[in-house]
Order: sequence, then structure tokens, then C-alpha cells
Amino acid sequence: MVAEHGRMAGKKAIVTGAAGGIGRAIVRAFAAEGAQVLACDISGDGAEETIRLSGLGPADGVAMGCDVAKSADCQAVVAAARNAFGGINVVVNNAAWFMPRRPFAEVSEEDWAKNMAVNLDGPFYMSRHAVPVMTAGGGGSIIHVASQMARVANEGQTSYCTAKGALLMLAKGMAVDHARDGIRCNTLSPGGIATQGMIDMYGGRAQAEEQWGKPKHVLGRLGLVEEIAAGAVFLASEDSSFMTGTDLLIDGGYTAV
Repeated sequence: MVAEHGRMAGKKAIVTGAAGGIGRAIVRAFAAEGAQVLACDISGDGAEETIRLSGLGPADGVAMGCDVAKSADCQAVVAAARNAFGGINVVVNNAAWFMPRRPFAEVSEEDWAKNMAVNLDGPFYMSRHAVPVMTAGGGGSIIHVASQMARVANEGQTSYCTAKGALLMLAKGMAVDHARDGIRCNTLSPGGIATQGMIDMYGGRAQAEEQWGKPKHVLGRLGLVEEIAAGAVFLASEDSSFMTGTDLLIDGGYTAV
């Protein structure tokens, strides 16, 4: 059962990219704050594990496989959440794809297309299908998980930076268009976070901290998935009721210098 009290008591949420890392942490934080959650991911098994770890029962936690680059998959997720919970109050567009680093001139058209399909089209599709349901239910909060690289470039990551930067403007446009429907839309931009993917990329936690955490972040370390999840709870709950069309940057000072 979901908690009767908490900052998200009564909220009905969809979280994409929920099989691990930031997405899993967000699902667990939402559950702890009293929300019902549909967790979806291209790995349906991973989404199921997330729901199990969240402690949500069958009536309050649903797991689905979903390729956010496919509009039909997103439509199915929205329909499942509406049927399971009776509505939708919160959507967190967290699913992302990281292409191998390479200079702009060496980026293939196929890699560019996949990057945009997952990192930009996915949030568009999920939001486009969810907005009518949210409007009918009186509104809610949509969160696009962007990145500190929506604001600053990183070598070999032009396509990723472009997609994440576009999410900031997508949120602004959606905020303006749907304020009258009671829907708020913001972005949440993490800095370098100590996900398993990040740790594996650098060959270990210590190496990731030395090569990426300390030199890139004013606070001298990588962030924790729980710190990003706390930001998501803030944006999803009434604590941020006067925020829309803006970016919550949780980057340990990455963009401060």
C-alpha cells in the first residue's frame, strides 16, 4: 500500500527510464512520499525490479516495457496508468541514450537520429499523450530530466547537448501552453551522478570521482541518485506550486565556473 501521508500522497505518476540509476531512485522516492507509480523502461524486467524494490503493491505500482522513441509505446503507458490509477498527475521523462563520444563531424546520421528519438522525441511523445489525461484530471506536473550539458558543451557530445538543451525550451513552451490547464512543466538538470553506468565507464567509483567528480564539480564529488530524486519530488509535489517553465539545476557547481 502507498503511504497515506507524504508530499505526494494521492499523486499518480509515470516515470520513464526506471530500470536503474536516477529513474529507479525517483520511483523509490515517489513511493516513499505516498505516490502510485507506473515505472517503465526499455527493460521491462528492470522496471519490475524497481517496483519490487519500491515496496509498492500491485494496486499502487505497475511496471511496463516501453521504448519511448515509439509513440505507440508511450500511448500504451499512458493508457495503462490511467486504467490502473484512474488518472495521471505527474510525468517524469527520464529515459535517455548516451551515444559514444566522437567529434561532431564524425557523428553518423543514424546516431544523431537515435539520440533525438530517445532524448527529445520520447519526452514529446509521452507528454503529448499524457497532457489530455492530466488536463481532464485537473492538471499536474511534467518533468523533463535534462542535464548540466543542456547549458554547457562537452567535448564529443554535441548531439546529446543539443537534445538536452532542446528539453529546456520544450518545457518552457509546454508551460506557457498548458498553464491554464493546471499543468506545470519544468526541467531537472543533474550534473555528474554516480550511477552504475558512470562508475563502469571510468572503471570504478574511485576513478570516476578522480577523473570526473573532483575536477568538474565545485563541490568536489559526483552527485548521488538520491539527491536528484529529491529534486524530482520537489518538482512533482506542491512544494514547487509556483514553478513552471524553468530548470532546476542540481550539478554540484559544474556550471558555476
